[in-house]
Amino acid sequence: MAEKRTGVITFKGNAVTLVGPDINVGDAAPDFKVVDNGLQPVTLESAKGKVQLIAVVPSIDTGVCDTMTRKFNQDAADLPENVAVYTISVDLPFAQGRWCGNAGIERVKTLSDYQERSFGLAYGLLIDELKLLARAVYVVDTEGKVAYREIVSEVTSEPDYQAALNAVKALL
Repeated sequence: MAEKRTGVITFKGNAVTLVGPDINVGDAAPDFKVVDNGLQPVTLESAKGKVQLIAVVPSIDTGVCDTMTRKFNQDAADLPENVAVYTISVDLPFAQGRWCGNAGIERVKTLSDYQERSFGLAYGLLIDELKLLARAVYVVDTEGKVAYREIVSEVTSEPDYQAALNAVKALL
C-alpha cells in the first residue's frame, strides 16, 4: 500500500492527500512509465545523460497549467538540446497533442500518466481525492539525481519558474 501524506498541499484552499513517497533533492529520481502523444512509452531512462526539467500539472486544459506550460516552452527555447523538458499530466495523450498544436508548443514534450499513474505514485504527487497530479517541478541531473524540487503548496498557484530555470542552468 502506497504511503499517504496530508498537510503538504491544498486544492482551492482545501487540504488534499498525496499518495506516494516524498522525493527530495539529492534522492535518486524514481523511474516512471508514461506515454507521449503517439502512445509511445517514455521513462526516466528515455532522456538518460540529459538534464531533465519535469513540470507536473493537474490538467493541461486549465488556466494555470496552460500558463505554466507556455512559460516553460518559451524559456526552454534558450536551453541547449541536452535538456529534456517535459510536462506531465493525467490528460489523455490526444488532448495533450491537440492542446500543443493549438498553443504552438514545440520545445516542451507533453507526457501522459493516465494509464498507470506511474509518475504520480513514484514521485508522491497523485492527489488521492481527485486522481490528478499535484503541481510540481523537478530538475533531474545527468546522473539521475533530483537537483531541484518544488511542490506548489496550493495547486491553483504557479511555481517559481526562475528558481527551476536557475537549477537547470547550474547543471549545464
